[in-house]
Amino acid sequence: MIREARGGMLRAVSIRVVRLGSKRTKGEGLRLGTVRRPPRAVPKSEWARRDFYDVWLPDLAPSDALLKTAQSAVLDERSWKAFARSYRKEMAQPTARRLLALLAALSLETNLAVGCYCEDEARCHRSLLRALLVESGAQVE
Repeated sequence: MIREARGGMLRAVSIRVVRLGSKRTKGEGLRLGTVRRPPRAVPKSEWARRDFYDVWLPDLAPSDALLKTAQSAVLDERSWKAFARSYRKEMAQPTARRLLALLAALSLETNLAVGCYCEDEARCHRSLLRALLVESGAQVE
């Protein structure tokens, strides 16, 4: 979606899905950490400066129990599908649904980024979060 910014210039607004700790891109906007735990050995005062996140939003991360199950299992296709079903079930709860709706609405007005630490997005909850945001009406890059 294109919005008119101050001064009459047009700009695209959306949500980017990123790996936390990766270098920020120009115009990325506020970075939200959708992870259960803050980065290890990094003081809270350094989270944003080190490109982890500006705001911690653990309510969109897998629950502790689901995270432990995923980390202890070999994520073959069957295990991944089971994880995906369980994560989607957690994200169907009222608090998560409201947060997804909020992010979807905000994505129409401003740039945001959401992310996790995992190296491979294809086997990370952020790939599922991307789909959930789109299903919620978000503009996702």
